[in-house]
Amino acid sequence: MGQNLFSNYGEAVAMLLFAIGFTNLLLQQNLIKKIIGLNIMDSAVYLFLTEKGYIVGRVAPIITDGSQSVDRYVNPIPAGLVLTGIVVSVSVTALMLSLTVKLYQRYHTLNLDEISTRLRREGQ
Repeated sequence: MGQNLFSNYGEAVAMLLFAIGFTNLLLQQNLIKKIIGLNIMDSAVYLFLTEKGYIVGRVAPIITDGSQSVDRYVNPIPAGLVLTGIVVSVSVTALMLSLTVKLYQRYHTLNLDEISTRLRREGQ
């Protein structure tokens, strides 16, 4: 079992990072800390996809010597997914931070429990 874990340490680190981010997302009440937890989870997914997409002994799919054998190159799809995910993650993070700034300007706190309590009081 130890040998198998050692050969897949990248995937193990990705799962550990995901667990840390998910725990942070669930247990923190501060909105900024929740956003950080979500970003840690995103990074874990990108690391996992990168680990799964890499094949030892293969090169990037750039044809330079005329060889078009599929067995020579790595699959470019995981790299494209990671790049697209990073762009989406940056956009979502910017939106979450802007909404957090607006919430802070209105309620003068970043504590989610306090904000939800005040929202319930305003609704009554």
